Order: sequence, then structure tokens, then C-alpha cells
Amino acid sequence: MFAIIKTGGKQIKVEPGQEIFVELLTGEVDSKIAFDEVLMIDGTIGSPTIKGAKVMGTILKHGKDKKIRVIRYHPKKNVNKVYGHRQPYTKVKIDEIIAK
Repeated sequence: MFAIIKTGGKQIKVEPGQEIFVELLTGEVDSKIAFDEVLMIDGTIGSPTIKGAKVMGTILKHGKDKKIRVIRYHPKKNVNKVYGHRQPYTKVKIDEIIAK
């Protein structure tokens, strides 16, 4: 059984037992979380979401992704500005998919 959920502006295909990385969520480590925006379950497509469907998960950890470097180029000058960014994320383990 699989589902497609929407979280953090992205659509993610999930299955029970799978560990996924999503945009930073509020909540403590080892707490339960419910994803209510379920777009599809096993071929059943919602319009736009499936009413009463939920995907339950457990927050495993919060962290930061690898650093990316962004360079701002200034033409005709000997100056380039370098910025760094680390995107925060939350690692979630999918426990069950509830379809009503």
C-alpha cells in the first residue's frame, strides 16, 4: 500500500516503514505526526485530497542538509560575494496509512 502526501510544498510517495526527509516540522523527537493532505492512496485519486485519509508517522530527528555555496558575481569589479546555506529538515518514519 502506498500514498502520495503533500508536505512542505512537495508531493512525496510514501509506504509504511519508509523513512523520509521533509521540510522542517514543529514537534519533538519521538512524537507522532499526522499528514492530512493525502492526494492519492493505491490509485484512488482525491479532488484535490482524499477526505478522512491520514498518514501517521513518527519524528526521528531534526537536522540540517549539506551546505551549498551561492556566489554573487559583481561584473567589472574584483569582488565576488560567497554565501552558504544549510536547509533544515525533519526525518520521519511512516507508521501507517489510514484510508476512510
